[in-house]
Amino acid sequence: MGATQSMNQYIDTSKVYMDKSETCGGLGVFAKQDISKDEVIEVGLMAKLQNVDGNENPHLFTWSDDRKTWAMASGCLPWYNHSDEPNVKKVGDLENDTMKIVALRDIKKGEELRNTYMSKEWRTCFKDF
Repeated sequence: MGATQSMNQYIDTSKVYMDKSETCGGLGVFAKQDISKDEVIEVGLMAKLQNVDGNENPHLFTWSDDRKTWAMASGCLPWYNHSDEPNVKKVGDLENDTMKIVALRDIKKGEELRNTYMSKEWRTCFKDF
């Protein structure tokens, strides 16, 4: 990291917090403030992993186009719950190992932030979704 770069360029969770999810029964990610459509909500780093099977672990991410590389994420990224009607989307940058969460619509303070699990059709850990 260069002298003029701040850590917030790599990890920024300032607009979110975690709490119990009424919709999913576990933990979820919630808006700390009102958020506008297309606003970047969270920025995080991804760390590629070896010798793991993300098919069995819902908190890992598919991190390659061929579905063979898995990664863990910083911040609240692993805790966004699934929805068929999401209010956020994940935007992964495989080349730079970063991910952004972006609002799909205006979101109110306190609202749970949910995205669509793109791999839910083929990952065994999502078979009950």
